[in-house]
Amino acid sequence: MVDIDVDGSELEGVSVAVFLAQEGTEEVEFVEPKDLVTDAGATVDVVGSETGEGQTVNNDLEESERYEIEKSFDEVSADDYDAVIVPGGTVGADTLRTHDEGVDLLRQHVEAGNPTAVICHGPWTLVEADVVDGKQLTSYHSLQTDVRNAGGEWADEAVVVDDGLITSRNPDDLEAFCETILEEFAQ
Repeated sequence: MVDIDVDGSELEGVSVAVFLAQEGTEEVEFVEPKDLVTDAGATVDVVGSETGEGQTVNNDLEESERYEIEKSFDEVSADDYDAVIVPGGTVGADTLRTHDEGVDLLRQHVEAGNPTAVICHGPWTLVEADVVDGKQLTSYHSLQTDVRNAGGEWADEAVVVDDGLITSRNPDDLEAFCETILEEFAQ
C-alpha cells in the first residue's frame, strides 16, 4: 500500500480521468493512484468503454473487487481532463487498447502535453495511440520490444518522466509512481 501524506488540496481544481477496463485491470494499479489523487483533492472520473462495473484482478490471475465505471469514452473528451491515469493488468490493458474512443482520448491528451500516468502493461495503450515515438518510457519488461518498435526508448527504471508522460514498470514501483503523479499533476 502506498503511504504518501496529502493534505487534500495539492490537486484542488485538477480533473483526472482514470481508465478502467470491463475486466482484467490490475486492482492495486487502479486503486492506489485513484485514491491518491482523490485524497489530494482532484475531481476524478473512472472512464471505460461503457458504464457499469469493471472487474479488477490481482496479479493478473484472480478476480478481485468490482468498481464503477462512471463515464464511457464516447461521453467525454480530452478537454474534460487535466490529467489521465492508465493502470495495467495484462488483460485490462490489452482490452483498453482495442477501444478506439479511449485510444483517441489518450492520443489527444498526450499530444496536448497534458500529464499522463501509465503503469505496467498500460503503455500498450500509448503504443496503440501512436504517441511513444521519440519518447523515453518504461513499462512491464515484456513490452520493451513493443515500445522500441513504436519508436520509443525503453528504460528499466522505477519511474520515467518525459514531457508530461509518467510511466512505471509494475506494482513494486507504485510508491515512486504515485509520488511522481502528485508532483507532475500539481504543476
